[in-house]
Amino acid sequence: MEKLIRVRILDHEYLIRSDVDEVEIQEIARYVDNKLREIKSETNGLSEKNIAILAAFEIANEYFQVRKKGVDVVKNIQKRAALLNHQIDSIVVDGDK
Repeated sequence: MEKLIRVRILDHEYLIRSDVDEVEIQEIARYVDNKLREIKSETNGLSEKNIAILAAFEIANEYFQVRKKGVDVVKNIQKRAALLNHQIDSIVVDGDK
């Protein structure tokens, strides 16, 4: 069931409608707030809109890196599983002789 969760990001309050656990929503909000504050401290005079765009780009970049690592892990597991299956098949075939 969706509920309203109040979060603070860059000193603004937002109501988030979600069925995700409130603790997780608050954790996400803190992450976004920290990313925005980090960018704000590294830049001078950017509007909140431009800070938000840079933060979104950085968060998307982090996401794509993690996603690529996940794909690489899956490929590695598939390759190792195929090798193990081949080894098992060769043992079973040799055992049948």
